Amino acid sequence: MKTKISLLFLLFAFMAVTASAQTATTTDAKKEKPAYWIPDNVLPAAEHYKGGKEGMYEFISKEMQYPALAKRNRVMGEAIIGFTINEDGSTSGFKVLRNPGAGTGEEALRLARLLKFNAPGYALNVSIPIQFKL
Repeated sequence: MKTKISLLFLLFAFMAVTASAQTATTTDAKKEKPAYWIPDNVLPAAEHYKGGKEGMYEFISKEMQYPALAKRNRVMGEAIIGFTINEDGSTSGFKVLRNPGAGTGEEALRLARLLKFNAPGYALNVSIPIQFKL
């Protein structure tokens, strides 16, 4: 009888330690991962945006309005917009390089035109991927 109680006590102790370890790693992972998508590669345009790469993609996620046609047809993917950052920080030469369709490319183009960059001091041709997911 003593061995059964001892085994039961050890089992509960093991379960308590395991549960606390799982919650500790879950809270750490939530702190590190932002609520918006950031590509893994370093974008040359991001260093000239106020707030850096995180600030730029936070602005994009806040301003993005998913097109109704894309929602209805469940279109998702990555639209890539190419443009030039001029010496004074203004942008020009916008074009859609990759378009998943159903209005997502046009929405990505609208978002890219809203971005305001700091003056890099030289012209810079860049492409920014914007992820659309349902």
